[in-house]
Amino acid sequence: MDLKPFIRDVPDFPKPGILFRDISPLLGDAGAWRSCVDQLAERIRPHKPDLLAGIESRGFLVTAPLALALGCGFVMVRKRGKLPGKTVPHTYQLEYGTDTIEIQDDAVTPGQRVVVLDDVLATGGTLAAAISLLRKAGAEVRGAACILELTFLDGRKRLDVPFDALLAY
Repeated sequence: MDLKPFIRDVPDFPKPGILFRDISPLLGDAGAWRSCVDQLAERIRPHKPDLLAGIESRGFLVTAPLALALGCGFVMVRKRGKLPGKTVPHTYQLEYGTDTIEIQDDAVTPGQRVVVLDDVLATGGTLAAAISLLRKAGAEVRGAACILELTFLDGRKRLDVPFDALLAY
């Protein structure tokens, strides 16, 4: 199924001059959403993941059904202070400053095969940081995937694992 008709363009969001690609219509259509999950599962399956890691927050929407479809676990990559218990943090550089993401310290067993997911690949900063964080925790990061990629931002160049996107803009 062609998923592009289910992506809505929202001009001037979140600020003037930005064309936001909204996945809400895709999520709202059961057939399109099922097709999206199935297509991502086919691309991820060859990596033979033990775990899928989803990046807060829309990455959770993608990762949870994929983990069920592939019969593997799901770990949340969240902003600092959002996870209970002991965590493994990773601070990374933004254009103007830094940010920190975390996983729970028992979320990954050293050597586990992991694929990282988010809804959109833009600049690649957060996805690259998540890959680094998971490696710090001992994971073998096999790949990454998103529903859509904004190719003009060159985010793929920041990734050192195989990457797949269902749609490119």
